Amino acid sequence: MLRRLLLVGCLISGAVAAEPADRDFKECPECPDMIGIPAGKFVMGSPQSEAGRFDAEGPQRIVAVKAFALAKFNVTSEEYLNFLRATGYQPDPCNTLLDMRWHVPSKGLAYPPYDEEPSRWPASCISYKDAHAYIEWLNEQVRKARPNLPNKTGPYRLPSEAEWEYAARAGTTTARWWGDEIGRGHANCNGCGSTYDFHVLANVDSFKPNPFGLYGMLGNVWEWTEDCWHKSYVGAPSDARPWRDAKCSQHVLRGGSWDNVPLFVRSAARIASASDGSEYDYSTLAGFRIARDLP
Repeated sequence: MLRRLLLVGCLISGAVAAEPADRDFKECPECPDMIGIPAGKFVMGSPQSEAGRFDAEGPQRIVAVKAFALAKFNVTSEEYLNFLRATGYQPDPCNTLLDMRWHVPSKGLAYPPYDEEPSRWPASCISYKDAHAYIEWLNEQVRKARPNLPNKTGPYRLPSEAEWEYAARAGTTTARWWGDEIGRGHANCNGCGSTYDFHVLANVDSFKPNPFGLYGMLGNVWEWTEDCWHKSYVGAPSDARPWRDAKCSQHVLRGGSWDNVPLFVRSAARIASASDGSEYDYSTLAGFRIARDLP
């Protein structure tokens, strides 16, 4: 496993990226299926001509991204429930008005019209704090499986906002990886032309992957990133490090969700949400996927 992971890092850090099949790895039973993302540069943000653009998506700038790995799928409800059962961690309700909360150890998340969220749905009703609690537990599991790991606090983490957009674009420059128009059947949103639209979540593998082999980067649930919220990219790092502040009450969500109209389901679209999940409109619809540094 270690040899394969080192090979992944060498391949995608060099001049020629590995093919998708060569970039997949999973390093412990609880660990997600990961895909190595090649290093490169891209234009982050949206041009003023892009339909649905918000001012917070600019100014556009070139960002250099180191090779890293990103989970093929969102963390699923089954995976998150396994964590809750193993640790006894109890997330706060994400919507007290609808009494949306995770029920442990039995039902998981009660998500109308379901009494129990299906196992392959992306875990939702997740705050930034809840996502970090899961990642801390996951890192404990991988260090048990691989005690010689040099990083004593990692290696798993949330992606930075720049890493997330780079991975979502997967080498494309259009509003969405499949093109500028929303089309039909590419994602789950309020107007995406799928059988799930504005009705119910979809399994994490319900739609085709993007050119990097990542599933569900747009639509279904919003995804947490590590960056603090800023109203524009003025002063943002020129590399893909997370943009942090000493005091940070809001973090960035990316990708749009099942009940958003298509203008939110774009590679550059971004919103702010309270890190503790207290903003019901977005925390109810928020999930996450795992990132990892490569050797």
